[in-house]
Amino acid sequence: MLTLLGSALGFLTSLFPDLLKLFREHQDRKHELAVMDRQMEMQRAGHQQRLEEINVQADIAESQALYRSLRPTGVKWVDALAGSVRPVITYAFFTLFAAVKGSALYLLIAVEGVLLAQALPQIWDPETQALFAAVMSFWFGARSLAKFRGK
Repeated sequence: MLTLLGSALGFLTSLFPDLLKLFREHQDRKHELAVMDRQMEMQRAGHQQRLEEINVQADIAESQALYRSLRPTGVKWVDALAGSVRPVITYAFFTLFAAVKGSALYLLIAVEGVLLAQALPQIWDPETQALFAAVMSFWFGARSLAKFRGK
């Protein structure tokens, strides 16, 4: 019996170096996987950062292209015409708006006989108020933002 136990113990202890080698290899592979995961995570972060850089550069290039078209050409009449488009359109639409509202007010008072105090709220309805607020906010909000940006 003691011989059998000694043989089994000798056989099992002869496997110990191989088991230790398998354990070390398993630990080494686990370490390598952890290192590769970290490297992939760092590459992913680097790619994300590079993508953000590309987006910012694209925004800058777009802004530069937009502002490039607004530079004076040196030809006075071309610069004056280019600079007058927005104000002329604004004045034209404001004049049209005032004419429409003035005509509505005139029709209410002269044709239908409505009192001025009753006609004014009818032409200055919530849609007109919203439109007026949007236009004023656009013009003066854009100026405030430009001052805030330091331009």
